[in-house]
Order: sequence, then structure tokens, then C-alpha cells
Amino acid sequence: MQSRILIVLLALMAIAAKPVKQAPPTATHAGPAPIPVALPNYDEETTTKLQIFLDNNDFGPGKIDGRMGEFFRKALVHYKRAHGMSETGAVDQWLLDQVPETFTTFTIPPEAENFVGPTASKPSEQSKLKALKYGSLLELVAERYHSAEDFVRKLNPGMKLDTLKPGDTLKVPNVLPFKIEDLHEGFVPANPAFANRRVFVDTNERFLLIYDDKYLVAEFPITPGSTTLPAPLGLWKILGIATLPVFRHDEGVLNHGVKSDQFFNLPPGPNNPVGVLWIGLNKPHVGIHGTNNPETIGRAASHGCIRTANWDAARLKELVSVGNPVSIFK
Repeated sequence: MQSRILIVLLALMAIAAKPVKQAPPTATHAGPAPIPVALPNYDEETTTKLQIFLDNNDFGPGKIDGRMGEFFRKALVHYKRAHGMSETGAVDQWLLDQVPETFTTFTIPPEAENFVGPTASKPSEQSKLKALKYGSLLELVAERYHSAEDFVRKLNPGMKLDTLKPGDTLKVPNVLPFKIEDLHEGFVPANPAFANRRVFVDTNERFLLIYDDKYLVAEFPITPGSTTLPAPLGLWKILGIATLPVFRHDEGVLNHGVKSDQFFNLPPGPNNPVGVLWIGLNKPHVGIHGTNNPETIGRAASHGCIRTANWDAARLKELVSVGNPVSIFK
């Protein structure tokens, strides 16, 4: 009898996990309904587990920090809507069960030092560097595990994190890591399997949605432009996807959307202003890209583009394709 009950429960959980059809946003329906205010304040352990689960399933909660932030709440509701689950504040235990261990350890390998190097703040100085690498091993570890440096410090009290070296072992969130070493400069070819996918950018709620036909398959927090140069509303198309791009720093483009003859070519790397990925649209000088400062996502302005954390940007190239339509709305 108990085994039959267990089989039924497992079947119900499998049904709950399957995507369901959900009407994509339209010009008259600007994104999902408001996030319920009834979501409880989960404890830090529960929140961290849910953040990891959502992140591992392409519903980005923002940085993993164990806090009930805006993007965590939005990601949780989006995931539940996409899978036909109740949107009440109750925690679904089977979600938590997908992350049996909240934290794991990471031992810094010798090759990690290849991705750390000198930094500069001025474009004129950055352009002289061979690559815009991480400024420290702590920065590398934090971004690898989708976290802020402060959270990594909190998880490792007493450690001298400003002088990390290969061989040191740290406690980190048990999230699928973003591996900078897996990225290589170049262009991503079109993926016929994603021909029916559509991207929606909600500039008001500050998130990016990816639909496959009528199925919501992913959601990530973003920064959509600024007051001076807002993200261009309308229907666009992905023209190209480049990993580890070189960035043309042109004040004319950044401030007025017009090219000038005063510019600097900034080398690739995680601290490039557009991060590790550039998805170019058929709107001049506008794209979806990563960032050199993930903690500003959703808060600081960008220059007309759609900015994501590097760990989310790296996944975007695995979820969309050249030719996909991109609808930007508010």
C-alpha cells in the first residue's frame, strides 16, 4: 500500500514539473499578473535552496544570497505558472528535494589564475590590456557560483578571501557553476531546434522571458536601458550571437546612439562592459549582453541595451537562436 502511495505521489510531482501552455505577452498584455504579496518570508536555508532550484532550471532569481528579494519572488511565481502549479505562498517540498545539499565546496584549481589579471577603470587603460579578466580569485568564485562576494564571505567566516590562492577550499552554493573556462571567442551558429522560440523583454518588471511556442521555458532578471537611452520598444530580431566579444567603447553611441570617431576597442573577458556575451539585434547598437558588475542588474541603468548577469548571459546562448524575434515592451 505504501509503495502504491509513493508511486502516485511521484507521478503527481512529475506532472507538476511538466511545462504547460501559457499565453505569451502581447501588446495589450504586458507580462504576467503582479507577484502575490502573500509569499511568506522563508528562512535563509529554504530561500537559498529555492534560489538554487530556480537557477538550475533557467528561472533566474538574481544573485544567490538567501534573501527574499524581488527577482527571487518573480522567478518563483514564473516557474509555478510555467508548470501549472499553485501560486500560493506554501513551499512545495518536492522543489526543495531537488536540491538535497544547499552548499558544496570548491577547491581553486591552478588554472583559475589564468582568468585573473590586472584591471583598469578607464576605457583608455582597458584598451591596452590583453584581456579584461577577473580582478581577484574571490571575484571568480563569486561569479562562478552566481553570488555576491559578500555572500561568499558570509559562508566562509575567518578565511582571508582577499588573498586566495590555488588549493584553497571554500564553501559555496550548490548551484550549477558558470565556468568561464568553457567559453571561447566566436559566433554561435543558428540552432534549427529553437526556430519557434520567442524572446520577450518586459522593461517595466525588468525580466526577459523565453517561450517555445506557447511554453514558457526560461526567465532572467535584466536591466533594460536607461531614462536617457531606454531599450527600444517594438519587435526586433536576433542577428548574431558572439561569445567573449570585443566591445567598441564609443561615447557617441553610449550617450546618443550615434557612432563617433573617438572610441576604444576593449578586449574580451568577464570584466568587459558587455560581459561574456553579445546578442545583436536588428536595431543598430542595441543588444542583449552580460555585465562586468552583476550586482547592478535591475538597479543601475544601461545604455539602451538589455543587460544580464554573466552566468545568465552564458545560458542564453543555449536557449535562443539567430533569427528569433525579440519583443521589447513596457
